Parts: sequence; C-alpha cells; structure tokens
Amino acid sequence: MSDDAHPDSLPRRVAIQRLAATLIAAPAILRGRYPLFHGSPTQYSARAIKLVQESVVIDLLNQFRFADFAEKPPKSQLWLSKPRSMPPADYEVYRTSGYSVICLGHSPSDYAAGIRFFADWNGFIAEYPDWFMRVDDARDFDAVKRSGKVGIMIAFQNSDHFRSPDDVDTFFALGQRLSQLTYNYQNRSGSGFLEENDGGLTVFGRQIVERMEKVGMAVDVSHCADKTTLDTLSVAKRPVVFSHASCRALLPGHARCKTDEMIAKMATSGGVMGIPFLRMMVHEEEPVTIEHVLDHFDHVRKLVGVEHLAVGSDMDVVGNPNPVNGPGAGNPATPNFERYHLHRDAKGELLLTVAGLDHPKRTFDLTEGLIRRGYTDAQITAILGGNAMRVFRFLWGQ
Repeated sequence: MSDDAHPDSLPRRVAIQRLAATLIAAPAILRGRYPLFHGSPTQYSARAIKLVQESVVIDLLNQFRFADFAEKPPKSQLWLSKPRSMPPADYEVYRTSGYSVICLGHSPSDYAAGIRFFADWNGFIAEYPDWFMRVDDARDFDAVKRSGKVGIMIAFQNSDHFRSPDDVDTFFALGQRLSQLTYNYQNRSGSGFLEENDGGLTVFGRQIVERMEKVGMAVDVSHCADKTTLDTLSVAKRPVVFSHASCRALLPGHARCKTDEMIAKMATSGGVMGIPFLRMMVHEEEPVTIEHVLDHFDHVRKLVGVEHLAVGSDMDVVGNPNPVNGPGAGNPATPNFERYHLHRDAKGELLLTVAGLDHPKRTFDLTEGLIRRGYTDAQITAILGGNAMRVFRFLWGQ
C-alpha cells in the first residue's frame, strides 16, 4: 500500500523533513528542541532528527514484535498467519521508529523450524510490498532507505538448524544473513554461556564457521561462553559479530558480557558489536539509566575505536524485551539462569528495560545521548548503521 493510501502518513513525513531542513538552515541560536511526535512531551534536537533521518539505522537484534497475550490473538501471531491483517496504524509504529533495517532474532530448534520461519516471514513481507522489503545484499541498504520502507534481515540466534555444513548454503540461499553459533546451552557447534562446562568450539562448529565465511553469512557469538567465543575469534578469517553484547569491564563477573580481550579480537577480525538496551546487561544495580548504556559505547570506543560499534537492542520495535501479559511471558526457570543477573523491584517483579529506551522512537533518544557524549555526526551515523553495513558488505563481497 502506498503513502497515498494513508492520508495521515505523507503530511507527517513531509512536515518532519521540512522541519529538519528549516532548522538546519537556521542560525544556531534558533536551533532548539522540538516535540517531533504527536502526543509525546519528549523533545528532540534538530541535529538528532537530521542524523536519524539521513542514516541507515540498523538494529542487529530486534524481534519485530513480541507476543502480547492480552491481545486475542497476539498481533505477532496474527500478522504471520492471516493475510492482510496488519493495519496501517500498526505499520506506522515501524515506519516512524527511525529504524531502516531490523535484523530478526529467531532461535530455530531444528531444520524444519528454520524452514517454517522463512515460509512465515517471506509470506508476511510479500503481503506488504509497499511497507517492507527483505535485505539480502548490499544494494538493499540504499534501496530501503530511498524507498522509505522498513527492511527486514533474516538472522537466527542459534545454529541448531544446521545439520551439516551444506545446510549453511541452503539457508543462505533462502536469505539468512547472520547466525549465532549457540544460544544459552550446548549444541553441536559449541557452548552457550549458561552451560555447565564450556568445551569451546567443536570440530563441527569449526566446519560451520568455515562454511559461513565461505558463503558470506555473518558469524555471531553473542550468547557463546568464553572459550567458545575465543576459539571462534581465533579461527575466524573474516569479521565476527557480537550482534547484542555489552562490556564485562563495566559488569565484572557477568558471563553474558564480553571481556576486553574478546572485544579487541572482534575488532581485529574487522567485526562489529551491537550494544543492547537491557538493564541487567548495562549496570549492576538500580537505578539504571540511558547514561549507563552510553557508558558501554564509550568503553568500546576507547578500547578499539568507534568503527566497531553498532546497535543491538535485544528488544522488539515496540520496546518489549520478552512476550508479555500471559502464558509464555517473562523468563523461563532454566538451569543457571541466575547468570543473567536479572533486576527485580521490591515486589519481585522483573525490571528489564531502560527508561528512555523502552519505546518505538528510542533511536532518537540514543542519538541524543551520543550527541551529549561528544560523538561527531560521522561517528553517530557509523554507529547507527554505517559500521554494520561495512561488515555485511565485506562479507558479501560488495
């Protein structure tokens, strides 16, 4: 469906563009803060608005929409199962979020589940060709930005769907562009960080890494345990990705975070690290604010340079980090789950999201934070998506 079919969409977009252009051309004294979004008290600077508008903004781990079980059925299930069930009002949340490309984070349990995921998402994207497009190669980054659509890149948080190295070729041909070697526990490739014993990268895992590098699929070790992470970085011949990981130097003893040694080796590989927006991954104790998230950007910048920084929110676009309001909501009681160091309030309720980064427009808030920390426009554009594009273009030979 085109913009012409949505009379409320075009005027808002044109108004935003004209506002940004007017403010950029105005004297510095006139460049104040502006309420960009209707009904929100939050104001953004003209500089932040311009940076988000002009950047290809990529979230390296975004679940698109977690299930909200207060909805019958949850929209995330409805949209993938019933044709033309996504209304324009819901699409507006995605179109106005600031995100250009969303990298999905499904965890297929086996080969069949991986195939089904592609069937569901290819069907969904095909239903809305004027709203969404799949990102398969480097040309698509520019195309999605020019079109004003939202790009969807298929990425998995596990590699259990690879029965053999040949399956890497199959899934790359289907459109998968990134695969995390392990999720939380042991699989044939290596150990996740909740595993009792970290045996490192297995022989099978090394074969999978080699084939992924051959076809151009990004190797992601975000949830991998320490030895598996380091083994992978040691054997890798192409850039390795931390799609959503934070710095252990700022959270000592947190096994889900990456050490300075790992970050340095990731940088040496030419890779990139997406910083997540979840409380337990950015600060040890309450309160947790956006400033603590920005501390991780600063640490990586000082350690290896801004060219290895990206965004990996580990949430959906709406701002949920997990399914909510019913069965399947929250976190499962699985072995060693305490290693996540979850935060809870006085009533024992989980505290997961960070205020200011828990809503669909959080890209603008992050951009304002980076401005406060003294990042240049070029550095912010690189963090928002330029660095991730560089890595994917290299992997794809484009």
